[in-house]
Amino acid sequence: ALTRLTAGGRLPSLVMWGPPGTGKTTLARLLARETGHGFIEVSGVTGSAAELKKFLLEHREMPLFRAAPPVVFLDEIHRFNKAQQDALLPWVEKGDVTLIGATTENPSFEINAALLSRTRLFV
Repeated sequence: ALTRLTAGGRLPSLVMWGPPGTGKTTLARLLARETGHGFIEVSGVTGSAAELKKFLLEHREMPLFRAAPPVVFLDEIHRFNKAQQDALLPWVEKGDVTLIGATTENPSFEINAALLSRTRLFV
C-alpha cells in the first residue's frame, strides 16, 4: 500500500489514525524522506496555525521547498480547533504543502470535514 501511495515520488496529504506509540511520526518522516520532501513537524498542542503560516511564508523560496512541497506533519491534529484547521485548507488545496496529520481520535468527529475530504485516511 505504501509503495502505491508514494509511486513516482508523489505523496498525497494524509491523516494517520492510531493509538499512541504505533509509529505515526516515524512513518511520516520516512515518507517525506523517501519522496524527497522537506519535513516540518508541528504540535497540535503547542503549535498554532498562525506560526505555521508565518514559517511557510518566510521559507517558501528555499530550494528544499521549491523542489517539492514540504510535508507539514501535524501531530495531534485533532487538538487544532476548527478555525486553525480551516487555515490549512488553502495550503493543502493549492498543493503548497503536503499535510500529514496524526491523531488518536476518530477523524470523522475531530477533523474538519473540508480538510478530511482533501486527505487520505490511513488507519
